[in-house]
Amino acid sequence: MECQDIIQNVLCRIKAIKGVEDTYILNEEDKEKIFALEKKAEGAVLMGMGVGDNRGIKEVFKRQVIIAFTTNMDYVWPEGPNVILMQHGEKVGEDVYDPEKLEECKKCKDMMVMGNFVIYRSAVPKPHIAKKEPITVVLPPQGCKEVDCVSNVANTVLASPSTPSDEYIRSVMGLEPLVGQGTFIIGFDIC
Repeated sequence: MECQDIIQNVLCRIKAIKGVEDTYILNEEDKEKIFALEKKAEGAVLMGMGVGDNRGIKEVFKRQVIIAFTTNMDYVWPEGPNVILMQHGEKVGEDVYDPEKLEECKKCKDMMVMGNFVIYRSAVPKPHIAKKEPITVVLPPQGCKEVDCVSNVANTVLASPSTPSDEYIRSVMGLEPLVGQGTFIIGFDIC
């Protein structure tokens, strides 16, 4: 099977996912621009919590083929965690979307629940220690079972881009920002 056929099969699978709207294959210029935007975003404070570490994007950029896609409110995020809070090499919190798990976390005295974020109180350093190392907001790589099953595709990784990268992707796709619309980037190798 030729590379273009494999890529077309992947595009069809991505477009068939509920909540996915448009797709765009990144060219070398796009990859360089997004990589630079992500590098710059790493040092920025995310959500007022700390510095960013988008491990998902780093993994995506190790792949042969990279595709961006836009989503609407019907898109179901990958099973989490999608955001992990780290400090001194230890997990201090994460996002949880399972309502039952959130309820269990609320009952635990060692956990503080804020929306869908769970903070592990025993792991959070005291303020005088916290000033020495800010919290790192880690966006881990995710899988994508819809693409994993395509013939001749390997090492599939899904990631959520930073806001500057999201804006860049929308601009090259000719899209205006819409409420409830997001972007993801998926990378894979061809066997």
